[in-house]
Amino acid sequence: MDLRLRQVEPDDVGTLFSLIQALAEYEKLATSVTGNVEALQEHLFGSHPYVEAIIAEYAGETAGFALFFPNYSTFLTQPGMYLEDLFVLPKYRRKGIGQEILGYLANLAVERGYGRLEWSVLDWNKDAIAFYEQMGAEVLQDWRICRVTGELLSQLSTKRRNKP
Repeated sequence: MDLRLRQVEPDDVGTLFSLIQALAEYEKLATSVTGNVEALQEHLFGSHPYVEAIIAEYAGETAGFALFFPNYSTFLTQPGMYLEDLFVLPKYRRKGIGQEILGYLANLAVERGYGRLEWSVLDWNKDAIAFYEQMGAEVLQDWRICRVTGELLSQLSTKRRNKP
């Protein structure tokens, strides 16, 4: 396989953002992308990096990416890795790239002493669910993601009784 996985470098951020936009199109969420290349650059390589990413190159062409960051399990009392996004462009699917990306991240998690690798998947994405289960992942049926963003996040922040 002519596959190369590598850490994202500063010159890759525009390409990475394009892949994020392609992922959003695939997930029918294109209008949800409100960020920009500059913010992504800062969050990857600024004074306080929040995320890491890898690029998958197949036969010298950009084929996909994964973006991830550390989290923590109170039950395991260990750090873990949260995979925010894994995406392979449609023309590169079924070539083992997704499997290699997950293996790469699992290896990185083990090297770092993390207790788990976890991510979310859209319930309608049956192909992804089947792929993840084939890779050995347990799709947790009883858990739902809770999210507060934008104006609702601001409103929630004002509901505190004891403000500093």
